[in-house]
Amino acid sequence: TEILKTTAGNTYTIRLLPYSKDPSKTFFHHYTHGWNSFATGKYVQALSPTTFNERDPISEERFRAMRTGTEDEKSRMGAVRRSEKWLVNVYVIDDPSNPDNNGKVKILRYGKQLQKIIMEAIEGEDSEEYGEKIFDLGSEGVNFKVKVEQQGDYPTYVASRFTTTNKLKLSEDEQKAIYDSTYDLTKVNSIKSYDELKQMIDDHIY
Repeated sequence: TEILKTTAGNTYTIRLLPYSKDPSKTFFHHYTHGWNSFATGKYVQALSPTTFNERDPISEERFRAMRTGTEDEKSRMGAVRRSEKWLVNVYVIDDPSNPDNNGKVKILRYGKQLQKIIMEAIEGEDSEEYGEKIFDLGSEGVNFKVKVEQQGDYPTYVASRFTTTNKLKLSEDEQKAIYDSTYDLTKVNSIKSYDELKQMIDDHIY
C-alpha cells in the first residue's frame, strides 16, 4: 500500500499535493469501523457507507445491540471503533523511519488533530501566511512537519506544523511529474456493499 507509515518519536517532512486530475478530490474524508475479529483475532476494518451518506449496517447493528441486545452482543459491538479519517497525497521530503520513501509520492492517512492544523493553514488564522502555498512544490511552497509523539496508548500529532524553511529545488518538469503521479484517493479503501458488511458482522463479530 502507498500509505505513509508514521511511528512515534519521529518527525516526517512532507509537502501536501493537490489531486491534479480533480482538485475537488484533494482530500478524501471518510469514516471507518475497526475491531479485532472475534473469529480470527486479527484486526479488521471497513469503510463506513456513512462516508457517502448511505445506510451503514454496522452502525445500525451497534445501535440495536446497545438498545435491546444481550450483554454479549453489547460487549461485542462495544469493541467496534468508528473513526473519522482523511487521506491526502504527499511528496515525501524526509521519512526518518523509511528513507526509501524520500522523493516519492505517498498517501497520508490522518485524523482530527492534523485536520485542524491543515484547515487553519488553508482557511483559518494561518491562511494569510500559508494558504495555497501548502500545495506548492516550488520554492515558495511550505513544508509540513508531521511530528508524532506518544501520549499514553496513542500517538499525538498536535506538535506538527507548517514551516517555510528547507526550500525545495525541483525543476518545473519534476514538479509536473510529481503532481501527475498523485493517487485517486477514492480508490484506496475497498468499498463493501450493505450485504457484504452484514456478512462481516456475522463472520467477525457474532
